[in-house]
Amino acid sequence: MNFDLNVVPFSRRESFLAISLLPEASDRQQGLYLRTVRGGDDKFGEAFLIEMLDEGRNPVPFTTEASPELVRLETPAGYAEICISDCRTFRFRTSGCGIRLTFRTAAYDYAYQDAADSWEVNSFTHECRFMLTTLVGGLQMEVPWDKIKSSRVIAEFAPDANVGTAEFAVEEFRTVWEPRASWESFDESVKQVKAEFAEWLTRTLPVPDRFQESRELAAYITWSCIVPAEGCLTRPAMYMSKNWMTNIWSWDHCFNAMALIRHHPKLAWDQFMIFFDRQDESGLIPDFVNDKYELWNCNKPPIHGWTLAWMMARTDYIQEEQLREVYGPLSKWTRWWFRYRDGDGDGIPQYNHGNDSGWDNSTAFNNGIPVESPDLAAFLILQTELLAEIAERLGNTEETAEWLQLAKNTLEKMINHFWKDGRFTACRSGTHETSDGDSLLLFVPILLGKRLPESIRTALLEGLRDEGRFLTSNGWATESVNSPYYLPDGYWRGPIWAPSTMLLVEGVAAAGDQELAKQVARRFCTMLDRSGMAENFDALTGEGLRDRAFTWTSSVFLILGNEYTT
Repeated sequence: MNFDLNVVPFSRRESFLAISLLPEASDRQQGLYLRTVRGGDDKFGEAFLIEMLDEGRNPVPFTTEASPELVRLETPAGYAEICISDCRTFRFRTSGCGIRLTFRTAAYDYAYQDAADSWEVNSFTHECRFMLTTLVGGLQMEVPWDKIKSSRVIAEFAPDANVGTAEFAVEEFRTVWEPRASWESFDESVKQVKAEFAEWLTRTLPVPDRFQESRELAAYITWSCIVPAEGCLTRPAMYMSKNWMTNIWSWDHCFNAMALIRHHPKLAWDQFMIFFDRQDESGLIPDFVNDKYELWNCNKPPIHGWTLAWMMARTDYIQEEQLREVYGPLSKWTRWWFRYRDGDGDGIPQYNHGNDSGWDNSTAFNNGIPVESPDLAAFLILQTELLAEIAERLGNTEETAEWLQLAKNTLEKMINHFWKDGRFTACRSGTHETSDGDSLLLFVPILLGKRLPESIRTALLEGLRDEGRFLTSNGWATESVNSPYYLPDGYWRGPIWAPSTMLLVEGVAAAGDQELAKQVARRFCTMLDRSGMAENFDALTGEGLRDRAFTWTSSVFLILGNEYTT
């Protein structure tokens, strides 16, 4: 398997390191970069520009070829190979050419010679350090000193004159660097990484043969986007991407957990629980988390009950120990919505901003905020029902009854509140002014399946079958293609997304229309097979948009390909 470094970063499981081809920007020349994806404000995390050198130390053009275990750079005169041998180490090997690494300096950054063959580069920007160590060949450093920092850091690695090759390592560390007693061979490092990914691929959800190449890509993206438990990350975490979406968000993680539950149950549980490890005393969970910090300014919808029920139906891993671990946090998260997000006291919780819904700029928010939306009520109904089931399994009959009553009351209020003239609506909290537009968000209550009256199920299914409204040859657009607000690259105002597709495929199946669920899943997976694992997609052309190496897209592709396209 080979992939394009313009689209998919080269990385590996439980590493913050990556390599990408990046476009030109105001403060960056176009080129191949060694990166670190630690959280923070540095969009791409560029650390070193990588250039190939001829015998005269002049940069020469090269082509790139990337596979899960190796990046190969080719020039007419020679080649270089790069492997991430362990979670903190780049290994380089060249033949017939040299390598130049140019470090992007900022305030206080510096470099100094630590040992005869090693130089430390201290990056305040990335909050880490890099140790450059020569293994074969020579190293020439250019490190002008400008008062309190190095004004630039350039490392040039030249081949050994006798063997025509160079080898060196770039190690990332934060506090203390320990020199190694010995280094394993470059070929052995490549072999080990190749075996690790092969084992992951073996335990990736199977899909029909026609989707095998995309299965490998989805497996690589999910495997390579895992970062270690470090800092604010209490468990190994699958980032959304190692392009620039280098965080986990508090509903994105659910879809990744779902794809892992059959073959990696412990890792799946870690993905599901990681936000509850960071839960506020009020019950709120962060909007996103990375290794450095959490964001609390908004949040994401409570799909966690639906997710957990889905996972429990597909594994024996979740037993009493796990249920006791999750029951308290999930209860607090559910009560938070009813206690802190019901500004007008009508028993219908609200979104204070589009970001809270996950559908950031949906037309459901056209008329201002806060917004009461039926999808939120539906999620809370499913979540309270699951809490009732867990309470019963844990022997807490009193809370079982309380949760069931809350679920029943919320369902009744949802239908009375939102079902108007044969359709669900969203409205401003307090004024109950209806939002305009035609958003797919308002069809999410189909997840309730046969809890809904037959007339409502029928109307929702008819809307979802309409080829001239949401349903395209690629799946469901997030805004009707006939809406005046529809935009081909309008984020949640048109493009097809993996999470909305997953929720509605499951909802349509729950409502009894297996054929529509399979049809949309096939269209979606076929689009991804053609366009890759992008953040979202043009609903009419199927073109991948925004970040084009996204984990929840990969996970949903694997789930739907496995369960609905055989």
